[in-house]
Amino acid sequence: MTSNHNEPTKAEVQTTELNKLPVPGQDDTEFSAEEAAEAFEQGQSASGTQNTDRP
Repeated sequence: MTSNHNEPTKAEVQTTELNKLPVPGQDDTEFSAEEAAEAFEQGQSASGTQNTDRP
């Protein structure tokens, strides 16, 4: 096998960011209903406005 200087070495390939395995949970965008309710309540109390159209 000939040595080609245009190709990356094994170490370079293994350390390439796009060649890494994903970390479980790193990009999770899911959240629980409790978290959503808490964020909604905090948003309501922070804005100081309430919906007066409902009976």
